[in-house]
Amino acid sequence: MTRIIAGAAGGTRLDVPGSGTRPTSDRVRESLFATLESMDAIDGARVLDLYAGSGALGLEALSRGARAAVLVERGRGAAGVVRRNAAAVAKAMTAGAAPGAIADVQESSVQGYLARAIAPFDLVFTDPPYDLADADIDADLVALAPLLSPEAVVVIERAKRSTPPDLAAAGLSLIREKVYGDTALWWAEPAAR
Repeated sequence: MTRIIAGAAGGTRLDVPGSGTRPTSDRVRESLFATLESMDAIDGARVLDLYAGSGALGLEALSRGARAAVLVERGRGAAGVVRRNAAAVAKAMTAGAAPGAIADVQESSVQGYLARAIAPFDLVFTDPPYDLADADIDADLVALAPLLSPEAVVVIERAKRSTPPDLAAAGLSLIREKVYGDTALWWAEPAAR
């Protein structure tokens, strides 16, 4: 079962698409969000969740105080699941009298969305399928870079055995990296910061 871990919608169950996605485990999300909260990267942030899957990362950020999130998912079925999950989180937050954070679900390829996105974003999650080519991930980061606020934090999730992303080519610098079982996370920020 996937759920919102904490915040205004804490405990809300999230549906997971039947195939083609790999939800971030609760354990990894708990650690990831503890780190982001210690960096003061969530409260009031404009969030972008690329390869959203169930939307768990972007919706967790909304539950914990982000002001808005764009969740990008190409698959029609998965995008429908993200919309249902966003509605469930919005309902839970309204019931708890939390401020009306906004979730915008975009049924689009990542590159297609980034080409038309309106900047800036303060917190970005990119959790591509593990079999996505390194060159595609690096191209996503290059297209993302001009859309980042000066204080932005970008979190990239891949398989532990994956090649680290080419952050320098996108004008990003590494803040932190951590491995959890088969999952590797890289935190990055704009290099000019």
